Amino acid sequence: MRMVDNGRVALRLAACLTLAVSVLASAQNTVVGKYNGPGGCASSSCHGSIQPKTITRVAQNEYSIWAGQDKHARAYQVLSNDVSVRIGRILNLKSPPNQNQKCLACHALSVSPEMRAQTFDISDGVSCEHCHGPAAGWLGAHTVKDWETRTADQKAQLGMRDLRDLAVRSHTCLHCHVGTEDQSVDHQMIAAGHPDLTFELNLFSAVMPRHWKDSDDTPTPWFGTKEWAVGQGMQLRDSLQRLARRARSSTWPEYAELDCFACHHSLTAPKDSWRQDVGYAGRTPGVPAWNAARFVVFRYAAAETDAAIAGKLESEMATLSGLMGQLSGDREQIAASADRAADLAHSLAGALNRRSYDQAFTLQVMRKIAGDSRAISQQGQRAAGQAAMSLDSLFGVYKHNAKNLDETEIKVAISGLFQQLDDPSAYNAPRFAAQMQKVSALLSAEKGSR
Repeated sequence: MRMVDNGRVALRLAACLTLAVSVLASAQNTVVGKYNGPGGCASSSCHGSIQPKTITRVAQNEYSIWAGQDKHARAYQVLSNDVSVRIGRILNLKSPPNQNQKCLACHALSVSPEMRAQTFDISDGVSCEHCHGPAAGWLGAHTVKDWETRTADQKAQLGMRDLRDLAVRSHTCLHCHVGTEDQSVDHQMIAAGHPDLTFELNLFSAVMPRHWKDSDDTPTPWFGTKEWAVGQGMQLRDSLQRLARRARSSTWPEYAELDCFACHHSLTAPKDSWRQDVGYAGRTPGVPAWNAARFVVFRYAAAETDAAIAGKLESEMATLSGLMGQLSGDREQIAASADRAADLAHSLAGALNRRSYDQAFTLQVMRKIAGDSRAISQQGQRAAGQAAMSLDSLFGVYKHNAKNLDETEIKVAISGLFQQLDDPSAYNAPRFAAQMQKVSALLSAEKGSR
């Protein structure tokens, strides 16, 4: 674990004690919506223990994990490195990245001054309240015995966000990992050096240093499949809402909505070009393909859950793809189609959040994704990446729960998918499809079929 500066911790401990006493003494007068900063969680008797404890339902080392291991804790610091400074210079920002709202919107808990308590420090980066909500209303209340008997709605009235609900959790992550009206990574930022945005809730959660438990009472062995499915649905919904906003904005067309490597790829002789071999079905030749990566794998979870709504989504996505593939597509038609598709994705995400999950569903979806190797691979590097992340996520859940599974060959085959993505500009659809076919053959031989 990274050692945390002792002076900073001491200040936070003092702040924690002062704040806790104040909140407990005047709980009735607390203003919901105020942000305190992570110092209010830092005490070893709260969430700052170095080692996990068994005294309460939570391990009480959550702050220590965040401060010592989680990259979110250093999101603000990143804004001062050479790459960030260069991005700011290219974008002609009027202030340094670590002082500019365009950057702070996602790299820190950048809330208005009147919403900051005295203990708030923007340099804490992406901290506790970024996800859990402003703590002023619930900091004291959540330490008393009856807290766990309160409903999610009752807790929400005090400002705490219900992250046990996967739709809420996904949407919270997607504020930065897809974007909102106020938090956005556009083509200008990407051109200046900011990474493009990709997301997969289950995989991203798996590589994080987890400071939470997904189930407190009843074991849920296939929870990871649910996390994947709901996360896919929510990111599709939010990305479609973003597309609609952008299509109606003064900055349209926004090239960040397109497949980056439809343009940014290594050139070959025409006889060797897989892109020209595939052709431009449904779009004007030369118009970059729309990045529909967030739909290419979600469609299979949707079809397994509500075939009727999934069919409507398929039809609307085809309409939207056609509009995006025109040289000068009608922006209002694009926005309206994206809105309709977002509504359908929202319905499906809700259905996926309510349904149960098992071995059969997990294996079926993996087989469907791997079996669609040609279509997915031809949609470009981003779609291929989403498929690789999804297969990796779902297989991780599957191998954890399935019995008598010889996982070695499948793990190697899935790792081979990521190797095909190492050099995005040299991405080759036929080679990726061939590797997907290897995964498909191995999954077909797996005995856990329906």
